[in-house]
Amino acid sequence: MYPMQGGNDKLDSLLQAYREACPDREPSANFMPGLWRRIESRRNFTFSFQRMVRSFVTVAAAVTIAIGVYVSLPRATPASEVTYLEALAEANSLDTPENVGPVRLELNEAGR
Repeated sequence: MYPMQGGNDKLDSLLQAYREACPDREPSANFMPGLWRRIESRRNFTFSFQRMVRSFVTVAAAVTIAIGVYVSLPRATPASEVTYLEALAEANSLDTPENVGPVRLELNEAGR
């Protein structure tokens, strides 16, 4: 191993030379505002991207709801768009059989 005698003197002289070469700088009055400006400039792109993604999600949800409402609403079809089978089903409905019609009662004086 390394001997401990004299090792501390060399280390102390090395650290003293380092302190002289790289003195501690005092932060200026604009240190924190400058730091926050740099942080905000990097965060600005991410924030705008997140805002854009949120707006796309909101628009997609609104369009989905609008399409769902549009599809679920009943629509009346014009008579010209009724298919042949639908026209036959309306004409020959089971609710109104053809053998039922208006009844006329004729009373004769002689039949009495």
